Amino acid sequence: MGLLSLLLNDPVTFILLSIPLLYSIIFHELAHGWVAYKMGDPTAKLLGRLSLNPLKHLDPIGTLMLFVVGFGWAKPVPVNFGNLRGSRKGIVFVSAAGIAANTLLAFTAFLLNRLLSPPPAGVLAPLLYYMAQVNIMLAAFNLIPIPPLDGSKILLGVTSGAFQRFLVGLERYGFFIIIGLLYFGVLDPLIAFFRWVLLMLIRLLLP
Repeated sequence: MGLLSLLLNDPVTFILLSIPLLYSIIFHELAHGWVAYKMGDPTAKLLGRLSLNPLKHLDPIGTLMLFVVGFGWAKPVPVNFGNLRGSRKGIVFVSAAGIAANTLLAFTAFLLNRLLSPPPAGVLAPLLYYMAQVNIMLAAFNLIPIPPLDGSKILLGVTSGAFQRFLVGLERYGFFIIIGLLYFGVLDPLIAFFRWVLLMLIRLLLP
């Protein structure tokens, strides 16, 4: 269900979901740019992308798709991998940064929910719930090793030769492959597995 349908049918849930979703996507992209900057690439900083301002990150088509069909995207943060110190390590760290950022946000939401005892009243409890669930799903989705998702970039940094060339060549078709696989539910078991792994990791780290 797209956010537009949710807005019409349940405005309160729309607000509680759209706020963490919006800033989780922004935080994901910001993490890519920040790690790239720390590893020697100033591209994102020079273009003003190291910002929490939504207008710096929102993609018009991706935002429209998010509202209409429930699947969307932000403008990818530009990274010049050639500027990174330790090229292979840099690719892995920058690519994993968005996933790590979403996992951290999910951990924070779970932790706050656990520390606030008795459970918080009003909108805070459902806001924390949606924040956790949205970020777990974003992290799990981005672990899929199909270009242009982060999982494929991580593979690019740890593989070489023919497989790297295969991933690079696949990127021009990756968006359509992902859409098709999502439509037919092929990716659902993989996303569920990654989600389970991330939840297990968070539960191990929670006090």
